[in-house]
Amino acid sequence: MARVFDSAVSAPFELPPGEFSAFIFDCDGTLADSMPLYHRAWQRALDAHGARFEFTWELFMSRAGMSTALTVEGLNREFGTLLEAEKVERHHHAEFLALIETVQPIHAIVDVARSYFGKIPMSVASGGSRPLVERTLELIGVKELFPVVVVAADVARGKPEPDIFLLAAERMGVAPAECLVFEDGKPGLLAAERAGMKSVFVDRGSRN
Repeated sequence: MARVFDSAVSAPFELPPGEFSAFIFDCDGTLADSMPLYHRAWQRALDAHGARFEFTWELFMSRAGMSTALTVEGLNREFGTLLEAEKVERHHHAEFLALIETVQPIHAIVDVARSYFGKIPMSVASGGSRPLVERTLELIGVKELFPVVVVAADVARGKPEPDIFLLAAERMGVAPAECLVFEDGKPGLLAAERAGMKSVFVDRGSRN
């Protein structure tokens, strides 16, 4: 079970029990307070491509950490739509790029990363695209903390499958069981569990 950490509460952070040799951080909603921006970009892209359902915050967060393509496929199954994943993805990325310059860090989690920098290996494992993830890390001032950045395109299966976390562990040279994952999305928490890793749930609740 994941330890729950409320990102809106300013309090000393304590790691879950256990020995950890490496940390793996999700990017959006964990290191960066970018989920409201992504939600807005999703709404605009879906509306532009004729979606007839409301893409609510709850619906959005239920897919947090999943790739754009997998999200569109899931929405098509759930709502009986025929949205074209590639077209929606291009539109979504363009909308997010128009908003990205306003992104802010989630300070409590960034502080954890900064405090362990140089002490243990750390990486980012995100369901986003590499250009957006790397630009986000740059804007919130943490890009230099993470020599390993793994994104959806690097693996055959995205979250909730464990591939992305297993690849991050491999590239850090650390056994999966020795890694601690920081995540804000349920698919990511499930991916960590399937990878044999403990996790911290960075809870945004219903804040959007």
